[in-house]
Amino acid sequence: MTSQFKYIAAFTALSTALYATNGDHLIGLGAKARGMGGVGIAMSHGAESALANPAMIALVKSTEISFGGTMFMPNVEANGENSKADISVIPEISIASNLGNGFYTGIGMWGTAGMGVDYRDTGKNDNMVTNLQLMQFGVPLVYQTGSFSIGITPLLQYGALDINYLSSTTKGAAQDLAFGYNTGIAYTLSDLTIGAVYKSPIKMHYSGQISAFTSDYGLSGIGDDLEQPEEIGAGIAYKMGLHEIAVDYKRINWSKAIGYKDFGWNNQDVCAFGYEYNKNNWALRAGYNYAKSPIQNNANATINQLNLIGFPAIITSHYTVGGSYAFNKKISFDGAYVYAPEKSETLSGVTTKHTQSSISAQLTINF
Repeated sequence: MTSQFKYIAAFTALSTALYATNGDHLIGLGAKARGMGGVGIAMSHGAESALANPAMIALVKSTEISFGGTMFMPNVEANGENSKADISVIPEISIASNLGNGFYTGIGMWGTAGMGVDYRDTGKNDNMVTNLQLMQFGVPLVYQTGSFSIGITPLLQYGALDINYLSSTTKGAAQDLAFGYNTGIAYTLSDLTIGAVYKSPIKMHYSGQISAFTSDYGLSGIGDDLEQPEEIGAGIAYKMGLHEIAVDYKRINWSKAIGYKDFGWNNQDVCAFGYEYNKNNWALRAGYNYAKSPIQNNANATINQLNLIGFPAIITSHYTVGGSYAFNKKISFDGAYVYAPEKSETLSGVTTKHTQSSISAQLTINF
């Protein structure tokens, strides 16, 4: 393992067995977005906006640093057996700075996606243990002129995938690094802001993991590439005095992504709704996020079984609340709680039940 891989692996060790919720993606990055159903395409959340829509960091007045994380608490049950992967911590650090003359930049590290179950030593579900972790490192670059802003965040993505089952013995997680980018635009007209984003696909290679796994279950022609899919999205936000409402729509193209399309994942249309009441040194937030599960009934029963046991991305609805408190003009605290009610799916003789809750906390410092 290279020294770079050792550094990244140490950082992502905090986020073992991530459970993301729009497929394998988190509904939002940062406590502010997560408290509002994940919205962020047309509403600025300061430094944490670098991935949702980099154009929105143009509202940072000077320099802003946000750091914190999310404690994820999933509950997955397949064929009557509970997965032991029931808690994880997902880190997030964002920095954005106003350089003057309409230029903005920053840097950040975010746990963005992943999935995993743990049925080891249960004697059920083939004792399967899966663990996908994704971390992105980015440098947003933004230009604003008048009411229009445009931004791009070049990304370095680290991924790790480990799959164990039956009595198999693996060499540990396979890891990879790959590049991609997020780009976005925003336009503000009085109290109304509209935005749009595009996120590039990022292809990862996990040597010896997926091919061996699928081959052992009688599936042929599936390689070790797993591509995080491209996304397109648009959003609108409107301020009414102390109130602000925001709506986001995005399409996640799982059916075109290498690896996911081999497992029959369908595209997702994600709709997010958020509300914020902001007064002086405190704010309250609420939101809702919905996306139909990408896992649908497949003609191949083995694929259905592997999806529901090893990669149960069946959650559809998320209810969120959050808030902020500013201790002074420089330091504030943000928190959020997300609840995803139980979703049950039965395919090819496998019944999986999945529910989630999570708590996010974040400290923001302005200079």
